[in-house]
Amino acid sequence: MDNADVVIVGGGLEGLSIAWTLAERGAGSIAVLERDTLCSGGTAKSSSIVRCHYGVASLAAMSWYGVDVFENAEDVLGTDIGFRRVGYAVGVGEENLAALRANMALQRTLGIEVLEITPWEMAEHWPTMHLEDFSAFAYEPRGGRGDAYLTGMAYAGMARKRGARIRQNTPVTNLVIGKGGRVVGVYTASGDRISAGTVVLANGAWSVPLAAPLGIELPVRAQRAQIVMVESGERLGDAPVISDLVSLQYFRTEPSGELLVGNSDHASPEYVDPDRYRNRADDCFLETAAEKLAHRFPKWSNPGIVTSYAGCYDVTPDYNPVIGPAEVPGLFLAVGFSGHGFKLAPAVGRLTADLLLDGVSSDPAVKAEDFRFGRFAEGVALLSEHRYLGAGEMR
Repeated sequence: MDNADVVIVGGGLEGLSIAWTLAERGAGSIAVLERDTLCSGGTAKSSSIVRCHYGVASLAAMSWYGVDVFENAEDVLGTDIGFRRVGYAVGVGEENLAALRANMALQRTLGIEVLEITPWEMAEHWPTMHLEDFSAFAYEPRGGRGDAYLTGMAYAGMARKRGARIRQNTPVTNLVIGKGGRVVGVYTASGDRISAGTVVLANGAWSVPLAAPLGIELPVRAQRAQIVMVESGERLGDAPVISDLVSLQYFRTEPSGELLVGNSDHASPEYVDPDRYRNRADDCFLETAAEKLAHRFPKWSNPGIVTSYAGCYDVTPDYNPVIGPAEVPGLFLAVGFSGHGFKLAPAVGRLTADLLLDGVSSDPAVKAEDFRFGRFAEGVALLSEHRYLGAGEMR
């Protein structure tokens, strides 16, 4: 592998979606370089929730496109990717009810199927949940849960069938600069030089040191996210995924019957080295998670924590991704997904291919300029007009 039309740095879900979409559209020779094994970074730790509940139209539209891909994965990607349409709901208190309804109205203009339901209607799905502090839920019947690892590997398989070359255990150490300051390839840790017409950085927080020698300061940091797996002692079934914006937590049932519980409170983010961080939840996090669950499910007789783990979001200052060309010609950025990457992945592949091949987004509801790298220098954050009090990063 000594040259390619497009070299994609990063063999996670985003990079593999981009590789497949470019190959599908006949973009020439495509190479993916993964520092470890495919989908072993952020993809492996994803909670894999499918939702369209965003207050930014472009993000909501991208997620809605993803729903269609997930529902038809066996036709599109040739295999079951673990998606289950169990539904998704955002629950709010009175202080956030107006924002919830405004965001739902936005989503409906995009054709997204979303209903406002009462706490008592939610009790039909979660009969043991304490619901009195909720005012309403935005319910997406076509939302649910998936499996990011299976999805990424399905994209890898389809990309290979379309001729993409994928090399694992191949860290990229430097970008190659040619005449006029253009990026013309990469160097790997083994000393190989791979020439490229375009280099796509799709490697999360690991993109920062690659871009820095070019004078590009990517505002992407690794934010540690802790997860707890809980045995409720009750049969949960395929209940909807819940984003609890009253207690600032989210939870989803697992195929095993356990409950995956995550944190929605980003008031005190913990930034870490993505290669060196504690891979278990801290004691204080476990205590807080237990208190929140005890409040939300007071009728559970004997719940217990089975295990815990931690992963990293690659976050930007506005908790939204960068998708577009860098300041340096020949370099394209697809980084900073801030926890949204799983549900956006199909549309990320499409948007990246659109911009590299045509220069414009093919979906009028997805505005490419929303995700431009330059927005940070311009001081223009990509934010919802109707943010949730206490949970500003919930889009």
